[in-house]
Amino acid sequence: MTENSLERTGASLLIKALQQNGINNIYGLVGIPVTDFARLAELRGMKYYGFRREDSAIDAAAAAGYLTQKPGVGLTVSAPGFLNGLTALAQATKNCFPLIMISGSSERHIIDLSQGDYEGLDQYNVAKPFCKKAYRVDRAEDIGLAVARAIRTAVSGRPGGVYLDLPADTISQEAPTADTGIYKLVDPAPKQEPSDEAVSRAVDIIKNAQKPLIILGKGAAYARTEDQVQKLVNETGIPFLPMSMAKGVVPDDNKYSAASARSLSLKNADVVILIGARLNWMLSYGDAPQFNPDAKFIQLDIDATQFDSSQKISAPLQGDLQSILAKLVPALIKSGYHASQEWLDEISQDTAKNDAKFAERIAAGKTNPKFGYYGAIEPIAEYFNEHPDTYIVSEGANTLDIGRNMVGMKLPRHRLDTGTWGVMGVGMGYAIATAIETGKHVVALDGDSAFGFDGMEMETICRYKLPITVVVINNGGIYNGVGQVVPNQLGPTTLDPTGRYDLMAKAFGGDDYFVSNYQEMKDTFAKAVESGRPNLINVQIDPSMGKESGHIGNLNPALNLKPLEEAERSNHND
Repeated sequence: MTENSLERTGASLLIKALQQNGINNIYGLVGIPVTDFARLAELRGMKYYGFRREDSAIDAAAAAGYLTQKPGVGLTVSAPGFLNGLTALAQATKNCFPLIMISGSSERHIIDLSQGDYEGLDQYNVAKPFCKKAYRVDRAEDIGLAVARAIRTAVSGRPGGVYLDLPADTISQEAPTADTGIYKLVDPAPKQEPSDEAVSRAVDIIKNAQKPLIILGKGAAYARTEDQVQKLVNETGIPFLPMSMAKGVVPDDNKYSAASARSLSLKNADVVILIGARLNWMLSYGDAPQFNPDAKFIQLDIDATQFDSSQKISAPLQGDLQSILAKLVPALIKSGYHASQEWLDEISQDTAKNDAKFAERIAAGKTNPKFGYYGAIEPIAEYFNEHPDTYIVSEGANTLDIGRNMVGMKLPRHRLDTGTWGVMGVGMGYAIATAIETGKHVVALDGDSAFGFDGMEMETICRYKLPITVVVINNGGIYNGVGQVVPNQLGPTTLDPTGRYDLMAKAFGGDDYFVSNYQEMKDTFAKAVESGRPNLINVQIDPSMGKESGHIGNLNPALNLKPLEEAERSNHND
């Protein structure tokens, strides 16, 4: 193949189309049939980051999309590799992260006749239910159009995942010219303004509110609404409750935060303003008793299908969040509305009471002979308070829940976690992309069970010498490390409570730390982060620490096993 003919291949056209649209990073795992495509991408100036599993690579691409508002690009091989990436593709779509997952695939005529190709699978049709849209490119000359459609689909409206199927023949196929169909998109995510009538309706409802509440979702963070939302909160005094990835849109230490009075504010609010948030399971679908059954809901969202999904929306505001807030905030301020002092005092008093209880737990965690989550995470919280431009990625059950409550955020988009689905195994991929896309220090806070899903990416972190500190809170179990009842058989939630996860960093050239009490963690954490080197801190806590399913134990059906367990123990003792 001559250099001129190489320029006309589907592989070259795909690289040109991505670069033309400002996409220069690829997160992936190579093999048949995409190995030379990745080599060519590097030769043409793109950055390729190779992972150990496809789901981590696609998770990384999704996080890149969230952080940059451009679709991250993930690359996988065919069939098994594609399937490994499929969960991450679905996760990105549910989380509203813009992503393009590109997979090499078998030739269509072989698949359609079920002739038994190597790693043969109808990937294009398999992917459709798990993403916003799937496209297959059968002709090299259509690559430019396919990339344009994929980008626009991923970022316009409600962002999400797009699957791009790339048959092996298309990769090497030659188009008529070296720039066939390649172009840069014009306004890939057009602004959408709400009507004046819709804005007036919302203002009228808020003006009559006695106990208003703003709920911020990660959509508010993705849309870069922090300046507008902070103005809304500070000038109207409406209390706000941030969902986990919206922490920092308004700094957590803002005086109008209702985070420490979550139950009281939800139960009593008479008007709830949803900004980039959905009434899904994480908000109990807006149902009583968690919410006031007489509350009126105002929802700001790009996608009208989200309105009335769980509750009646009295004032739907459709459009991109910046355009909605550009109309809503001035109109509400002009009305002279301010939340009542009585409501603010009620939240403030509940906040003070709950904060005092929380402070007691933290203080006890520093000295408790049974070293646990509060003692382990407090040094992290202290560091973030002093260094707010550090990023945190978190996954797990108790580690995620307690860490979310303890680690305050002052800046937007500095916290990524398991999101809408609560999927484990996103931590390392998210952390890697965050370090690459931002150039900042990243802390990956994982439970030992969660780390096990994607822990081999520690090698990836070390290989690229990324400034990531991985903290594994090790209690030797899924939820906790106790519960063995049947003799000679480990309990279903049991892992190794003495596992030396820190040695994984050492194995690949990173720094390793082992701590087993508060003071060791305090002495170690800041040093590890500020080294700027890949490192892993294994935090050994007591196996009894941690409750079943963390804060969402109600979702894990409980069976009455006590009689059987008591009988088993009795038989064993006999």
